[in-house]
Amino acid sequence: MREIIRIEDVKKYYQVGNQVVKALDGVSLSIGQNEYVAIMGPSGSGKSTLMNILGCLDVPTEGEYFLSDTPISQMDDNELAEIRNKEIGFVFQSFNLLPRYNAIDNVALPLIYAGCPKKERSGRAVGALRDVGLEERMEHKPNELSGGQKQRVALARALVNHPAIILADEPTGNLDTKTSVDIMNLFEEIYKEGNTIILVTHEEDIARYARRIVRLRDGKIESDIINK
Repeated sequence: MREIIRIEDVKKYYQVGNQVVKALDGVSLSIGQNEYVAIMGPSGSGKSTLMNILGCLDVPTEGEYFLSDTPISQMDDNELAEIRNKEIGFVFQSFNLLPRYNAIDNVALPLIYAGCPKKERSGRAVGALRDVGLEERMEHKPNELSGGQKQRVALARALVNHPAIILADEPTGNLDTKTSVDIMNLFEEIYKEGNTIILVTHEEDIARYARRIVRLRDGKIESDIINK
């Protein structure tokens, strides 16, 4: 299995008043291509900080992050933005959809940033929405969609650029049990198609979908086990 992510002794400190908070305190982790990893931990364990660093939304205070053997620390803001747009697909608990845009336009957003021609954008957005089973609601705006449908739009948007990595932060946090199962079944299909999936969750039943579970506590890796 080809290594796609490697972090070495990563530390992330925040100054809060007179205190230094160690959000991550020496985390080393390697993730291979087409792995399905759940990152778990109680509130304050560092899992969201780790997700932000893996997604190139934040940088470590100390330590190194290599993405496909390229050190992130040597990239400028434009290069990091390009990686976030092309190499990594993001799925958030709050969906992060633009309320005035319909589903097609929301899904097409990453393609605009990638400089994709308008005609091609629409075709690819429609294809991504079909892939997540939302062909009936493509013209609808977010306020006309259920929570599960909104998350399908967010998932289609994450997939539209054919990224190597999908980062999902509590993707079922705002969904009921049945809808959560539907969304996790979609993640399973995406994983089987060859994507690397990194899932942050505090829910044990959601983490069980992953093939590997990494548990954080107090900014350190507490355990790293193969799930199935």
